[in-house]
This record gives sequence, structure tokens and C-alpha cells, in this order.
Amino acid sequence: MSIIVTGSIAWDYLMRFPGRFKDHILPGQDKLSVSFLVDEKERHRGGTAPNIAYNLALLGERPKIVASAGLDFEDYRQWLESVGVDTSLIRVHPDEFTATFSVITDLDHNQIASFHTGAMARAREIDLRDVGAEEIDWVIISPDDPAAMVNHTEACRDMGVPFIYDPSQQLARISRDEFMTSLQGASVLTVNDYELEMAKKLSGLSEAALLDYVEAIVVTLGPEGAGVITREGELRVPAARPEAVVEPTGVGDAFRAGLLVGLNAGYDWETILKLGNSAAVYVIERVGTQNHAYTREEFLARVKENYGELPALETCCRRSKIED
Repeated sequence: MSIIVTGSIAWDYLMRFPGRFKDHILPGQDKLSVSFLVDEKERHRGGTAPNIAYNLALLGERPKIVASAGLDFEDYRQWLESVGVDTSLIRVHPDEFTATFSVITDLDHNQIASFHTGAMARAREIDLRDVGAEEIDWVIISPDDPAAMVNHTEACRDMGVPFIYDPSQQLARISRDEFMTSLQGASVLTVNDYELEMAKKLSGLSEAALLDYVEAIVVTLGPEGAGVITREGELRVPAARPEAVVEPTGVGDAFRAGLLVGLNAGYDWETILKLGNSAAVYVIERVGTQNHAYTREEFLARVKENYGELPALETCCRRSKIED
């Protein structure tokens, strides 16, 4: 049994602007034409699926990625396998390049990003049913080709497997019908606080009405931590403390890995959110989404440092699923 991670695979180009976007964007204008001279540019491994899967591997899982990549993927594949991620279900298209994510971050950690789909557009050709329900513990459907995301939610419903719907940045692109179809039967909708407002606007529904479609809404709140909204009420957990604030890209993906580990273990919501926050804090301390690492002991010590003793975690994050 495995956690299945669907989503984009991409090369990330991270750039830093030594100023503030707000000083260069004029309010009340009908047109926008700006150019930012950046002083740093780096290429890193990225994409929502590998980001989540990498953090799952750090947390002791052996996740499987179901996604599409291009002709420039082989080095990336070797890296993922070396850290405990199963890439056997990734489809590589030799006539396409792997998707590209480009983001500029300013001094206030605001971001302007773009995404070129490349091979990701072929993800709609994948049928998650081919994996087989008997092989799946959980599925997370993270940002990907919009048609693929709809297909994956339909496959999960058909197979009767629990899934997290994580539309994230695709909320700006998908239609209301795609969003509402994908919500059906999801165990969890996960978004950040801004995306929650986008989801409410796109659907025309309140938080309470969205809970007619999903069991829980998990919301990341940046430096304020994370929260969960269920039919029973709302719970918030403060963020773990970073040693340094360097680069926010990928923080949400790491949080989702902790979310999945907690759900898979059957923990209560407070413990789950503390796991997610603790996994997330490592990413913001580094440039790049897969440049952090920790042992089980280091991670559990970090959880204890921020949240005290959590007896439920005594059996958490063991690498029993990863071959030595």
C-alpha cells in the first residue's frame, strides 16, 4: 500500500528582486506593464508532486508519483529514487520538455510566478485506475493539468480510495464545473488563506456550504500556522518557528506531506496540523524546495521544541517502507 502523489513535475527557476513589488505597481490602473531586474537566479528541482513526495520520503514513507515528465527528466528521476521516492509510475514523453516554473520573490516575500506546462499537459492521458485500489492508502491531487485533476478525482471516487484535493494555483485557471466536480467525495480540500477566498468566489459557496462536498477544509496561514474547518468547528495551530526565513517556495508542499502522514496514521487534527507545520518550516530556511533534510530524530525533536510532547508520534515517521 502506498501514498499516491499526483501533480506537476517541473524545473524551478527562482529569482530574487531586491525591492518591493508594491513600489512599482500603480494602484487604480487598467494596464500593467512592469519589469524587474533580479539579482539572483537559480535552477532547482520542483513541481508539486516531487516536492510533496520528497517530504513524504523524509517522513518515512515510500510514496509513488503519478505524473508526466519530459526528455530532460532522467537526472531528476535518479535523484528522486536515491531519496526514497518511487518513480515507476511517471510517464516520460521524449517529444516534450519537463514543465518549467519561474518565480520572482521580493523583500516582503511576495511572489510573481509563471508556469510553462510542457509535458504536464500530457498528464490527462494517465488513468489512475491502472494503479489499482488495493495498492493505494491515500491520493493527493495537487496542481497539474486541469483535465488530469478532474480525471484523477473521478478515478478516486470510482475506486473508493480517500483523496485530498489540492487545487492551489490552478484555482486561477480552472472552471467552476471543474472545481465542483473535483470536490465531490474528497476527504480534504487544502488551500492557503488567499486560495480559500478564491475557492469561495469561484464556487459561490461559503465555507459551511463547501463542507457539504468535503469532510474538512485545511487552510495554511503563512506565519500564522494552519487551521482546519470541519462540520464540528474550526481549529488553528500556530506555526513552527524557523531558524531563518530565506525562501517560501515549496512550504505548502512540505506541509501537505505532513498532512498526509498524519491522515494516514489516523491522528487527531491538532496533531496532524502540528506535523504539517513542522515539516513546512524546514523549507523556508533554504532556497529550493528539496534542499533540506533531516533524520527522524531531528524532526521529532523539532516538533517537541515547538509543540511539546506528542505521545501519538512515538510510532510516526519510521522508515520501514524504505529499503535500506
